[in-house]
Amino acid sequence: MTSKLTMDFGSALPIGWTELDRSVTSEHWSLFDKKFGFRPGTKPDSWPAIAEPAPSMTFDLDTDTVRTMASWSARVDAVNAEALRCFVTEFADAPTFVVLDWQHPCYSFDAQAHADAAENAEWRVPVYPNGDYYIFARDEFTEGTFGHPWERTLCVFGPRMVATLGHTLATWLPTIRVDGRRVADRPM
Repeated sequence: MTSKLTMDFGSALPIGWTELDRSVTSEHWSLFDKKFGFRPGTKPDSWPAIAEPAPSMTFDLDTDTVRTMASWSARVDAVNAEALRCFVTEFADAPTFVVLDWQHPCYSFDAQAHADAAENAEWRVPVYPNGDYYIFARDEFTEGTFGHPWERTLCVFGPRMVATLGHTLATWLPTIRVDGRRVADRPM
């Protein structure tokens, strides 16, 4: 049996991951751009990079607060594990997500198959942004996450995602925006 190899990794795709063809990827990016007004940029004057919808919660992932590589790695693993838990439990009826990785191959992601793979579950694209913009979303981008690598944030959007992943991340990560408004700017 031959495994499908990806163009940029040269290794077999992990369980639960299917690379999208270019035309499907292009359609998803077009819809994402239209819905969120995506404007990439490395400087603070271009942040946030999307029009954060309501409901949404945006978390500060700033590594300056993390003192060691081991604690940073644990934070990355914890965010990815909690996202996977929410994907599988909240969307158990159909735990498939579109995964967009800016300027790289994009994927269909079966969260349940990934979770069932246990120790063999490699994240081809993580939820935690570690160098590029990463989007995990349901069809039509009604629910999901948007990771911003330069602002060092993770936006969780959609009612089900905010009620699950958003609320659990808020127990240990600083919330900097809710529904696109800075927490300090929100009326009490």
